[in-house]
Amino acid sequence: MAADSRFITNLKENFRRGDIVTQLIYINVGVFLLVALVNLFLTLFNMGGGQQWMNYLMFPASLERFIRQPWSVLSYMFMHAGILHILFNMLWLYWFGRLFLNFFSARHLRGLYVLGGIAGAVLYMVAYNLFPYFRDAVAFSYLLGASASVLAIVVATAVREPDYPVQFMFIGTVRLKYVAIFMVVLDLLFMTADNAGGHLAHLGGALAGWWFASGLVKGRDLTRWINMALDFCSGRWRQTPRKPKMKVHYGDKEKDYDFNARKKARADEIDRILDKLRKSGYNSLTEDEKKSLFDASKK
Repeated sequence: MAADSRFITNLKENFRRGDIVTQLIYINVGVFLLVALVNLFLTLFNMGGGQQWMNYLMFPASLERFIRQPWSVLSYMFMHAGILHILFNMLWLYWFGRLFLNFFSARHLRGLYVLGGIAGAVLYMVAYNLFPYFRDAVAFSYLLGASASVLAIVVATAVREPDYPVQFMFIGTVRLKYVAIFMVVLDLLFMTADNAGGHLAHLGGALAGWWFASGLVKGRDLTRWINMALDFCSGRWRQTPRKPKMKVHYGDKEKDYDFNARKKARADEIDRILDKLRKSGYNSLTEDEKKSLFDASKK
């Protein structure tokens, strides 16, 4: 029992100390193991329904069904169909999540994971209810997996640093923009394949990633409302009268998130101004850009 207790304590500590990529991987793997254990229990006891209960956590193509289970727009992006499904999604999340953090903040990644998943679900539902090709499958089709969220992260990073070199085994060095383009084109070509819903969701995630990165350059953070909602929910559930110190701890963490996000946004703005300066000269800068550059030079 002592060993089990230490194991659980270590897991909790690793989760708390880990970055946002590690935490998302922990959540996905934890949900996958929990679902697998529940299915094993139901199978061993010959309980009726089999795996039908999972439909309540997956995102339905049917609007009528979604109205009865609105939470599925979030829960589906942490569900996976099997070992290989979660393995490849978590590998891509690990590789490109780490790369994403070189150019954006942890807060941005957290928000974009959710935004990409929501965009993927929306495009999936719209396509299944709009195109006659999918009409007969609407009533019994469901979506699950983190792929849309992961592709949003890949595309956002590619928009930010299109010429960043990525190493692939047996292929060599490929620029990041070509990796993103290849993945999007592949999903377009397989929109009517067996996993049509998955490919549609990937495209929705890709659009969210492009939208986010393009908007951030113009000063619009599309993940802001998501992060505010997540902060509110986490703060609400974490507040406990018996442990006031926990409030202080999480409050500091939120301040760190905000500080790092602001610091990252300022650095990105200065990088953008310097790129403009190199390409078009000092006279091309606006008065606000000149002031920002002057203020940065004094720090």
